[in-house]
Amino acid sequence: MDLSKIKIEITSDISLRDGIGIDVFFKNTFILDIFRDDIKKTKEMTLFKKDVSLELIEFSIKKFKELIPQDYIDYH
Repeated sequence: MDLSKIKIEITSDISLRDGIGIDVFFKNTFILDIFRDDIKKTKEMTLFKKDVSLELIEFSIKKFKELIPQDYIDYH
């Protein structure tokens, strides 16, 4: 896999879920997102393509851990 064709965008959401995450694109196609939900206190991955290589998933998880703070924000 040519990792130079991967694009990572940091995203946040406060409508359906509340937190921060990354969107991962490969060859300009939206492949997956990984999101830290501060309300549910979860970290979740959503795949938008059927077959995603383990190499891309592992790379994405590594980038998520590097770019996104792992502590949840407590709003109470």
